[in-house]
Amino acid sequence: QLQLVESGGGLVQPGGSLRLSCVVSGSTLDDYMIGWFRHAPGKEREGISAISTDGRTNHIDSVKGRFSIFRDNAKNTVFLQMKMLKSDDTARYYCAAKQRLYRASLSKEDYVYWGQGTPVTVSS
Repeated sequence: QLQLVESGGGLVQPGGSLRLSCVVSGSTLDDYMIGWFRHAPGKEREGISAISTDGRTNHIDSVKGRFSIFRDNAKNTVFLQMKMLKSDDTARYYCAAKQRLYRASLSKEDYVYWGQGTPVTVSS
């Protein structure tokens, strides 16, 4: 059973940066597509960034140029680097995984394994 644990969330001022980590255990990361999702109160969970097994990335328009996703297979970890944060980025952030799906999907229906999430609050 694959397990995912997110960390790195917290309180940050508008314009600030955070790096979220998603540590995977129970299998090696190499064969998994990883996505980052967020869920804000009153909104649906949305996919924001994803990375394929071969390193291709995909982002929603609202985070392009501000967020980047990268993976370190040797550490079984995927990172979400977030810059120029806005109040609209406030949400609980989750990572998710799917084995042997060779693309970078932002659709939550494509993912099987989920972490518990880490909260991000952007506020002055």
